[in-house]
Amino acid sequence: MTDVAALPPDPLAREVWVILGASSAVARAFSRGVAPDADLLLCGRDMDDLGRMAGDLRVRHDCRAEAVNFNATDYDSHCGLVERAAAFAGRGRLNLFIAFGDMPEQTEIDNDFALARRTVETNYLGAVSVLSRFAPRLEAQGGGSVVVLGSVAGDRGRLKNYVYGSAKAGLHAYVQGYRARMHRAGVHVMTVKPGFLDTAMTWSLGKLPMAMQPDAFAATIMKHLKAKRDVVYVPWPWLGIMTIIRTVPERVFKRTNI
Repeated sequence: MTDVAALPPDPLAREVWVILGASSAVARAFSRGVAPDADLLLCGRDMDDLGRMAGDLRVRHDCRAEAVNFNATDYDSHCGLVERAAAFAGRGRLNLFIAFGDMPEQTEIDNDFALARRTVETNYLGAVSVLSRFAPRLEAQGGGSVVVLGSVAGDRGRLKNYVYGSAKAGLHAYVQGYRARMHRAGVHVMTVKPGFLDTAMTWSLGKLPMAMQPDAFAATIMKHLKAKRDVVYVPWPWLGIMTIIRTVPERVFKRTNI
């Protein structure tokens, strides 16, 4: 019997998006955006929630959608995830949307190394593990897209979230190299650096300037995806803000309370 997953993608087959961290508000919005033209594998830890989400997408968009258990720090399970995704895709082309993350309060991290380790492992090592395991499949299919949610926090270490920011900074550097590797295989890789989003991750921070709603954020990502951007700040004013912040001398910046 022929292994259909080993055959070249069929250009007439539906695109397949593997959504990692699918329960997040941003991932939900992105899933709704691509569902009319793609099938979706929803990956996360809350299987009840993902099951309901998959059912809703199937009914509303007449697509295939399945829920898959995924833990970012269970690295040994990630090879199995690739196999599951390949079987689900068949001859459809795989695409990745990486939206999982963990951002504890810096004050809590300062007093608990286990929390610091979890933050780095989830935001950096988890993403590196997933991306490296999917790389051979993406290269073999010779196309597709990868979207990685980074953060403006990775642009400069700050007093209020330097452990989370350092993990994102490492991820940004990794994805730069990964983008160069995938470019040679015709795979588009886009880093998205969000500013403040109105999601559960930021509700504890109070009212935030320019906080963007998930649906508007997802629509902006899809626009940049079509334009095949490499790195985008969303919303765009954060490019200017972070350019200024990066130029502040260290002797001045260390006295700020940002």
